[in-house]
Amino acid sequence: MRKILYIILGVICTSLSSCTDYLDVDKYFYDQVTVDSAFSKRIYVEGWLSSAFNVVEHAGEYHDPFRFASDDLYHPDFKDYQEGNYSANNPLSDDKESESRLWKLYEGIRKATTFVLNVDKCPELTLDEISDMKSQARFIRAYCYWALIRSYGPVPLIPLEGLDVNLSYEELSLPRTHFDEIVDFIDKELAESARSLPNFRTTNNLGHPTRGAALALRARVLLFAASPLYNGNTDFFNVKDNEGNQLVAQERDESKWARAAAAAKDVMDLGVFKLYTVAPKATTLPEQRPPYHEEYSELEFPDGWKDVDPYWSYKANFDGTILGSKNPELIFTRTKEGTGHINDWVHKLLPKSMKGDNRLAVTQKQVNAYYMDNGQTIDEATSSGYYQTEGFTTSEYTPENPFLPSQVSLMYNRREPRFYASIAYNGSVWEASSSSELEYRNRQIFYYRGLNDGKQGFKEDCPLTGISLKKYYNAEDSKTTGGYLINKTEPTIRYAEVLLIYAEALNELSDGVTYEIEKYNGEVITVQRDWREMQKGIKPIRMRAGLPDYTEAIYQNQNNFRIRIKRERQIELLGENCMRYFDLRRWKDALIEENQLLQGCNINISDDATRIQEFYEPTIITSVHKAFEQRMYLWPFPTYELKRNVNMTQNPGW
Repeated sequence: MRKILYIILGVICTSLSSCTDYLDVDKYFYDQVTVDSAFSKRIYVEGWLSSAFNVVEHAGEYHDPFRFASDDLYHPDFKDYQEGNYSANNPLSDDKESESRLWKLYEGIRKATTFVLNVDKCPELTLDEISDMKSQARFIRAYCYWALIRSYGPVPLIPLEGLDVNLSYEELSLPRTHFDEIVDFIDKELAESARSLPNFRTTNNLGHPTRGAALALRARVLLFAASPLYNGNTDFFNVKDNEGNQLVAQERDESKWARAAAAAKDVMDLGVFKLYTVAPKATTLPEQRPPYHEEYSELEFPDGWKDVDPYWSYKANFDGTILGSKNPELIFTRTKEGTGHINDWVHKLLPKSMKGDNRLAVTQKQVNAYYMDNGQTIDEATSSGYYQTEGFTTSEYTPENPFLPSQVSLMYNRREPRFYASIAYNGSVWEASSSSELEYRNRQIFYYRGLNDGKQGFKEDCPLTGISLKKYYNAEDSKTTGGYLINKTEPTIRYAEVLLIYAEALNELSDGVTYEIEKYNGEVITVQRDWREMQKGIKPIRMRAGLPDYTEAIYQNQNNFRIRIKRERQIELLGENCMRYFDLRRWKDALIEENQLLQGCNINISDDATRIQEFYEPTIITSVHKAFEQRMYLWPFPTYELKRNVNMTQNPGW
């Protein structure tokens, strides 16, 4: 019967791999006597909680296959995700049946539930410690459910009291639960956790949730639930359980947007977090300051950018310049201080000349999303003559091209600072200051065909778009002789996202309609569409980026502002937590956006002076055949999981 329970929950786990026996807590699970033993000592309790956190960490961004599966980034190792080459029999991300994403996440749910039910038994813990640890376990459980529903949609909700091992195989199988019921469960779990979690953690406990982390995750989940994919989506009429019950609400409920806005406001009202800013440095050229706008240039942040260096204020969030424990913008991370897991990204983006993988590409669509430094889109700047597509810089960092070295296409000139902090355009400089060999420092890397970092013959061991990523790169990073990679803290949730959630959710409310929403602490807040409140979400992000605020007319126009908020998220949250992948799905934009051809520069062009302009002509990447179908809005349940759970129903189309 133990074996039956083990298989049916699918959910539950193989023994933990750890360096000490006391962390191997799974052996205590099935025997109540040994469960009592597992929770009899502090060291065992801490080990159990640590093993539950491991599940959250390994469900993290640097393990998530969707990070290179959308229209912003591309890596050939994840080509099958872009081309839709997956199915219930070939779920791609599962190395073997016992290690499927579904299995791992339910393992975390089981561990957290067992912890919540038993931690009170430990005589070595104070009541305050028990309350804190129990709230952390609830956070883990909620996080695992969140990771499940954003991929699979409605999933089975495991009873909190556990399952009776004396039940038959079929009785132990659990059907899928209505999507809104799961969201309500996550909502309540995180609200309850927030009431007991502290506002701050010590450096040694950086990866453990705070009150802000619980509330911010709650806002993220409620925004997802309010979005068109699950809020009155009649395309999901056939997402049903084993008895034919619909699992997704078929009528739109606007109050869901109000709940999301109120949840974001809960985080804002804590007064704990703020956008990270850096004052202009002595080395900052006057020309690298934002173009003069009297209404912003003379005001201090967040009303303006007088005291802000937009480039460094954004870049330092990601490149290890500031420790996660010192960053007021970081709300939650799945990594421990100094572990450096995010450097997997850095290896993928580093040029071959610096001993990197050299194959992480940024799409032309993503490059075109960035604003010009005066706040215009490239379409607006083209008609005004401010955006140029031909010609090259002839000298370094002049007033005419303040961010660019020489020999760089002018199509990359006069862009907003977040562009230069994020994008490795053709001809950008890689400092590699940790390298002991001078020849590797301050190298200008080009992706022209035939060059070391470009296409070699028929081998495509280079960024297929001729554009790479610099967002997580630090000027010290190098893998050449004597070099090293600066450790970075993964930004699982940061304050900028909360501000964006607040603005987006308020925008979706009807003018003149008010909602009374209960906050996490029991107080009631009035929520309505108010453009000045929406401005509180967007303006600080724009000011930090050195961009002018939107006009009142744009704020007041729901559709126009919706377009702006989508663009703002695409830029601000690039390469974070698979945001673009799941944003396109929750907005129901994926059928259009994900079916557009992958475009970049023409990497078949060499550095011949007579032809280099051709390199920059928008080019379709013919070796990648992007595909997205209606059924792909939900990930398929692996066939072997359906065999384990006879009451589980497959997502439509799979």
